[in-house]
Amino acid sequence: MDLGDFEVDNSVSCRLTSEIPDICKSEDCCLGIDEAGRGPVLGPMVYGICFCPVSRKEQLKDLKVADSKTLTEAERENLFQNISDAKDFVGWALQILSPNTISTSMLQRSKYNLNALSHDAAIGLVQFALDSGVQLKEVFVDTVGPAEKYEEKLSQRFPGLEVTVRPKADSLFPIVSAASICAKVARDHAVKGWSFTEDLGEVDTDWGSGYPGDPKTKAWLLKYQDPVFGYPQFVRFSWSTAKNLMDSKGAAVYWDDDEEDGEKAAARQKNTSMLSFCNRPTGTTAQGAAHQSHRFFTERRLQGLGAL
Repeated sequence: MDLGDFEVDNSVSCRLTSEIPDICKSEDCCLGIDEAGRGPVLGPMVYGICFCPVSRKEQLKDLKVADSKTLTEAERENLFQNISDAKDFVGWALQILSPNTISTSMLQRSKYNLNALSHDAAIGLVQFALDSGVQLKEVFVDTVGPAEKYEEKLSQRFPGLEVTVRPKADSLFPIVSAASICAKVARDHAVKGWSFTEDLGEVDTDWGSGYPGDPKTKAWLLKYQDPVFGYPQFVRFSWSTAKNLMDSKGAAVYWDDDEEDGEKAAARQKNTSMLSFCNRPTGTTAQGAAHQSHRFFTERRLQGLGAL
């Protein structure tokens, strides 16, 4: 799978699509939706759709698609190739949500939780298929949140479609199985081929499964944690695992506010306030010694000012 467009800038989300088969523009079609990478603290989450004519459902079954979680990586790759080879009647599209997109969405002032982000990704992909001329009739979705509410939401958004939302839809409906394979293969490729924009040297790629409970993943997070700036953009900052490690291992920061002077609060805690970094003469530490600026400042060619 070619992820070239995403690899150009993996800090933002990206949509990848196959060609739209001509038959999908002239016959009633079914469409399946599934995701990959919802739980990990590392890497993107990928939403996928797959669609084909209702009259060709049996041919889709002949491709031997199955729930991607029950397959080995090699089996998924082979089945994705089968889906790609069936381009005369099967099409697909993917929305790759970068870790940066997930984190900034969930941490913004107006809360935008993962379920809402997932729903919007799915809705966007269905709308893409319709805008591309696919004659959709049936939509099958693996649920995110309560199935009945999600089904009602999609039915109201797309009143002309027959929407079915079910738990474990990827094991019930072949068209959802096909979507799960496309999404999982894309995520696997994105994680394996991740290009770190940060200057980390030769990165240790033995980060385990990427799930918060994996000891290897936790060890990797600690290894590449900066006490002030946190983690590379490969990490979802909004996950509690990442936030808890920053709270326990990161540098304590005190901000000036209306209740108490930040410098005094920091001094009482025997710590340094953020303002002291702003007011400090260029090239010195709080103790007056020579100091090498963090790459955040040097990469942006930022220098401290003694006065405004």
